[in-house]
Amino acid sequence: MKIGELARQGDVTHETIRHYVHQGLIHAGRDPNNGYQHFDEEALRRVRFIQRARTLGFSLREIAEIFAHTDHGDSPCPMVRDLLSARLPRIRAQIQALEAMADRMEQALTAWSDMPDGAPDGHTLCQLIEHWNEPDAPTHGRIDE
Repeated sequence: MKIGELARQGDVTHETIRHYVHQGLIHAGRDPNNGYQHFDEEALRRVRFIQRARTLGFSLREIAEIFAHTDHGDSPCPMVRDLLSARLPRIRAQIQALEAMADRMEQALTAWSDMPDGAPDGHTLCQLIEHWNEPDAPTHGRIDE
């Protein structure tokens, strides 16, 4: 199948297919008549696998490692379990940090609901933020650090 058909059946873009080829995740043959890339059912299976693995949080580099195990006849399952086991606590910590941030945002919006808008006067940038004084707000471990 041509790249467009692979992209359509794999529910990805042409650019994604090209990126996967460039990364060595899928392989293309060449049509001898016109030189176009030609993909087989294995490429489609890999594209679908990549999409499924991405929904579980695997990076393309990790997916390449999974394929390397598979291509050598080794089971990637122990590595997959280990990766998710190591990642899950970090994800849960990020969720907690995001929930705390959402709580602070809600508190700020409530506190700011009756405050007037202020124009910058050379001494302030945004009085809402500058006058926000939540004692429980963490100063480290922020998501954007």
